Amino acid sequence: MQTGRGVIYARNGGAAASQPLAVSAAISILKQGGSFIDAAIALSAVICVVEPGASHLGGDAFLVTHNGASKSNLAFNGSGEGSHAATPENYRDGIPLHGYKSGTIPGLVSTWFEAHQRYGTLPMSQLLAQAIDFAENGFPANAGFVRRIEAHLSIAPDTSLFADMGIDVTVKIGDLIVQKDLARSLQEIATGGRSAFYEGRIAQQLIKGSQGWFSAEDLKAHTTRVLDPLSIKYRDYTIYGQPPPTQGMILMEELLINERFDVANLSEADRIHIGVESKKIGFADRNALLGDPEFIPVHTEKILSKSHIDTQRSAISMDSVGTDIAPVTEGSDTTYFLVADSQGNAVSWIQSVFHGFGSSWVIPQTGIILNNRLTGFSLDPTSPNIIAPGKRPAHTLNAFTAVRADGSLYLVGGTPGANIQVQTNLQLITNIIDLKMNVQEAIEAPRWQHLNAPGQSSEQENGAGVLEIEDRVPGDVFDELRAKGHEVRPLAAWGHGSSVQLMQVLPNKTYAFGSDPRCEGHASGV
Repeated sequence: MQTGRGVIYARNGGAAASQPLAVSAAISILKQGGSFIDAAIALSAVICVVEPGASHLGGDAFLVTHNGASKSNLAFNGSGEGSHAATPENYRDGIPLHGYKSGTIPGLVSTWFEAHQRYGTLPMSQLLAQAIDFAENGFPANAGFVRRIEAHLSIAPDTSLFADMGIDVTVKIGDLIVQKDLARSLQEIATGGRSAFYEGRIAQQLIKGSQGWFSAEDLKAHTTRVLDPLSIKYRDYTIYGQPPPTQGMILMEELLINERFDVANLSEADRIHIGVESKKIGFADRNALLGDPEFIPVHTEKILSKSHIDTQRSAISMDSVGTDIAPVTEGSDTTYFLVADSQGNAVSWIQSVFHGFGSSWVIPQTGIILNNRLTGFSLDPTSPNIIAPGKRPAHTLNAFTAVRADGSLYLVGGTPGANIQVQTNLQLITNIIDLKMNVQEAIEAPRWQHLNAPGQSSEQENGAGVLEIEDRVPGDVFDELRAKGHEVRPLAAWGHGSSVQLMQVLPNKTYAFGSDPRCEGHASGV
């Protein structure tokens, strides 16, 4: 398969992300002798400055890490909890999309320090230096930066968000973007540590600016959870992903169902059909049980058990579609990136403010955008995802790694895209493992996404759904899928709603990095 970009081969590590300046920051830290986590923190901070519509210091983060020496794997859950005011009674008119009442406690900065404590080697002041410089002295806006502002103003015309960030809404490509308040906040974190965010001036501004909706006790209670990742065996590999309250379980269930088929020898139409049907099953199970496991039991072991997969596999017909279970409507503004170092360590990292520019509310005089992740809760008292103080909402954010039978690292990947994430990650893994594509081929292969039907409410129990496929797929594939009962619509050639970063470790220990041409980022090696 001919690709538009070449695979990046490297010996001593590298990085891949959706923004080139952020990749450069990570490579710089690796060259200074930093670890994979050092480089990832630098990348994470820079991307908050240069891609603020997708992720920010007021958002959350999820990591899956691989330690090359011990062959151990960890999942970092940096999701924020609802404040003491996050009760159904306080949202009788629904959870607003914008404003501080739509936000949870920010978890990203906590996750920086939690990961750094375990795997960091360079001081935080060194890791945040490039982000501080970009915020203080400016960086040139790229096309994506300008598009995000235009798109946000089309749905929320109030320009006060950008004024509070110090950004002119008339910005053009190449204009210098300076964010003095954000630079000050980053500098405070660089010198004052985690407490500068959760106890210092930034915390006080969040409490004061929200009129007490967030309290000192809310911020003090926040913690990044570090857990064993979810894992399953797929073919000859072990796949690791995020445990609840994220929906990483969907990817695992999809893979276990797909493993029951000879994916490599199926026609393209049948491969897509099986993928879509397994997606429907995964989302049905997700909607039935996913919530914060610190509040309710979430029995992922039952969902991933052989008996359950046997039952779900038997429900799939190769000739016709099954009834769709509509996924919950989710925000899709997210950043995914990966970093590896010369010691065989790697991180699969995803961070977000949920919807575009999150809550559209800036913590006063900090330049920090607050997320609107609270909108991920349900107000249905029968839902496992019912809103409550101190509870974390069900999450779309997930990222994956894969290891060989001997425990050595094999694959790292992920993408933004809300509910499309687990669908895309399924396609990436089967492209690599079953279809033997290289990382760039796996990224650039035409993709599908299965979505709610137009006008279908997220509260509906079921519906037909729409299967969208990039139109580089041959026409007869569309015809075969329609014959099975799918409502199929073509996407533009590169119109899929994801932007993948992917890395494979070859048998000779060489790293192979790939990056999606559907975004403006790239991959780079050391």
